[in-house]
Amino acid sequence: MQYNRMVLALLLGVGLCQAQAQDEMWDKTSSGKNHPNIQWFKDAKFGLFIHWGLYSQLGGVWNNKRYYGSGEWLMNQAKVPAADYAAKAAQFNPVNFNADEWAGLAKDAGIRYMVITAKHHEGFAMYDSKVSNFSIVKASPYRKDPMKALAEATRKRGIQFGFYYSQFLDWHEPDGGGNRWDFEESKKDYLRYYREKSIPQLKELMTNYGPLGIVWFDMPGGLTRQQTQQLVDTLRQLQPGSLFSSRVGQGLGDYRDFGDSEVPPAPIEEVWESIYTHNDSWGYIEHDMNFKSPAEIIRLLANVASKGGNLMLNVGPDGKGNIPSYSAKYLRETGRWLAANGESIYGTTYGFVPGQPWGVTTAKPGKLFLHVLDRPRDGKLLLPDCSVTATRAYALVGKKPLVIDRRGADLYVQFPAAEPASPNTVIVLEYTGKAPAYNTKAPVTISAQVNENIVEAVHATTADSAAVKSLTYSHYFGDWKHAVCVTDMQGANDSATFHLRITEPADYKIVLEYACPAESARQEGQLTIGGQSFLFRTLRSSEFDKSNPLLFIQHAVAITTIGKPGLYSITVKPRQQGKELFKLKSIRLLPVH
Repeated sequence: MQYNRMVLALLLGVGLCQAQAQDEMWDKTSSGKNHPNIQWFKDAKFGLFIHWGLYSQLGGVWNNKRYYGSGEWLMNQAKVPAADYAAKAAQFNPVNFNADEWAGLAKDAGIRYMVITAKHHEGFAMYDSKVSNFSIVKASPYRKDPMKALAEATRKRGIQFGFYYSQFLDWHEPDGGGNRWDFEESKKDYLRYYREKSIPQLKELMTNYGPLGIVWFDMPGGLTRQQTQQLVDTLRQLQPGSLFSSRVGQGLGDYRDFGDSEVPPAPIEEVWESIYTHNDSWGYIEHDMNFKSPAEIIRLLANVASKGGNLMLNVGPDGKGNIPSYSAKYLRETGRWLAANGESIYGTTYGFVPGQPWGVTTAKPGKLFLHVLDRPRDGKLLLPDCSVTATRAYALVGKKPLVIDRRGADLYVQFPAAEPASPNTVIVLEYTGKAPAYNTKAPVTISAQVNENIVEAVHATTADSAAVKSLTYSHYFGDWKHAVCVTDMQGANDSATFHLRITEPADYKIVLEYACPAESARQEGQLTIGGQSFLFRTLRSSEFDKSNPLLFIQHAVAITTIGKPGLYSITVKPRQQGKELFKLKSIRLLPVH
């Protein structure tokens, strides 16, 4: 009955959609309401995304031409006619697919939830849909429903299972969003597409596969906010326990998904998720071999958890149903680390000690986990302005007790001397009392005990026109990157100031990391620290174009001698009025040894 009311509303409503770029169709806002089933998601921390579809059979190649970037966008990149693309389903036969092997890999990797593409923008259903003949069961020689088997295999292993569904983009359908090379935009009826395919398929997925942990929507469009609310209300009745991702649109999701490959620069309170590819593409591309190493995955997971979020890492199986060997191998190695160190990830939130030269922190009541990513030479882990009453410290693996030394407001923990090499060694600090609030204005710690100290743009205090902004760009098609930068410094009154706590006397080389287009190059800037001013001239790197790489240069502009520990500030500004000085990503301080 509710469904019929929604159909009537869609019939009477007006669908609105302007031409939008891929990244502009994301919705990064959530409802702010606390879903009663949200806690498992907050505790899970590590999910597995799987992009698998007809595009997997093509592997990034069309008519003997290789395409780079997001493999699942091949039809769009090559502007393949819908009929020609659909004909490829006759060759799609993933005979090597084994649901138990996939679910077993996820379990071995320490994965707590899995989301797989039931229908991506190409319009091909990877399950037994009665709504459309364009499916793996009806259009391919495989003739089976892999989603049934995978849903059962994951639940058997205690892994939450969910579906990705592209609710608006559908390049196969004349009324679906996105395909303008086959179908005339002015003749599209988006509401008919929702009525006849999108909504009925969502109902199938939410009715026939048991309880779903997540329905991961993507690319909202074609609906007003009221219509989106009606969509959400209808689907809630079918799966009241399921979480809806923020890309359902209109700020109506249960948690916040950031842009592809994006992590917020500082902790945020709301429930959120960061999604990353294991290599450069979501869907399988046979010539994409840029896989993240186990160390990179472990460090990325720690970084995301230290901001209070979840990491959902994507793999792209091929057209035969094989998960790439490097994905399987490196995920299992990540799982071995988690088997020993999972207490510092699962069920945690961000730590109350901001990122330090040695690493980041996560927390549980009474425990602070120190993720040591860069061991200081002297082995002393500084926890600045740490007011808790520490009771003991120990290495998480082996439980070896460690020395705690309080010096005024600071705590030091002595890193174990013979600790084996690890991309992330976890130290546990147990304490009594209430955890202090995270101090967003704490000065950035600079130490001579590491090779490099990075002061990110998010820590800047800006003046006049200068601003801190997140910039989105790409290397390949759809391979999105994000960089928080100080921008819009054009005149002598525009500046960025960074507050530091330098812990040891030393000579420090100061390096500016920035992007600078040709029109901004050869301008004069000034850096000031400790009463000394240093002049520099900007160097060209690249223009800012979101569809191309944004190239950052590391420009050494000063060496300064810090005679005693203490609080310092660095200010960067143009010397005179001109074009924007540059887009400043970070300041790096390198101890000179």
